Amino acid sequence: MFQDGQTYDQAQEKTNDPGRAAAAQERDNRLDMIGVFDSGIGGLTIFRALVERFPHVAFVYLGDHASMPYGDRPSDDIVALTRKGVDALFRQGCNLALLGCNTATCIAARTLQQGWLPVSGWPGRNILGIVAPTVEAATQTPWAVTTPQYPQKYNTDTIAVFGTTRTIASHAYPEEIRKRCPKVTVVQQTCPDLAGAIERGAPEDVLDALIEQAVGSLLERTRGGLPHRAILGCTHYPLVEALFHRHLPAFTRLLSQPEVVADSLEDYLQRHPRYAGGGASGSAPPPLLLTTGEPSWVSATARIFWPQAPQFRHLPP
Repeated sequence: MFQDGQTYDQAQEKTNDPGRAAAAQERDNRLDMIGVFDSGIGGLTIFRALVERFPHVAFVYLGDHASMPYGDRPSDDIVALTRKGVDALFRQGCNLALLGCNTATCIAARTLQQGWLPVSGWPGRNILGIVAPTVEAATQTPWAVTTPQYPQKYNTDTIAVFGTTRTIASHAYPEEIRKRCPKVTVVQQTCPDLAGAIERGAPEDVLDALIEQAVGSLLERTRGGLPHRAILGCTHYPLVEALFHRHLPAFTRLLSQPEVVADSLEDYLQRHPRYAGGGASGSAPPPLLLTTGEPSWVSATARIFWPQAPQFRHLPP
């Protein structure tokens, strides 16, 4: 669990271990990092895409593995845990925090952006989520546009949304899509066991069966209106994107969040270059991966999502 008041750097500096002291100095050399917070491990698909897209930007990833899964928690708990995660990232030196988790974004993003951040004592910082860029890609409408505009207001496409139970239950995707495209049909489908199966390294035939079942259930409810686009609304799902392609109609365009979020962040940083600072030497240091859980287990599981992922380090209490 997170506790306020101490940073990773401060804890490192209390040791006489030269290696850990050097690590603390390395963190001190980081300027204007971008942080990615995740309730679990799936956000590594987002994080990896960002690290590869922006090699001159310093990134830190924080996974709240000690508190996972978030999906069974009350909304107030999710907001509180996400706030602590974002606060920890700001204490590491991040000026921009991205919620690399659909559940955290759907439940907590707006509350943190509008209610907590202005009074948080972190001036100049910002919080972004991953629902906004996904909705922008699905509707071809900027997030700032919240009323139907021509020609999107006449769009009658069908959009499928696949996600975890909590993300689907939030109705965030259909609500935001219909603000911009009121004539679009949005069909949601929960995939309750898929993220866990991916995380366990289940064989392809098991994953294929779960996806075939989910796609089949969704298509039964589209009443013949096959989806023009499909949102993979869980950060685990990019790892099985090919299996979704296998079972969806050939013309269905998949919106996979790592690429969508990277594209959106590129545009955001062009408009707000102050968030794109690098290391003190002008080049970004290696990405830093932190966890509230047990680093060896998290690092082993992370290899499923990113085979070359650096080792996780524990965020001290």
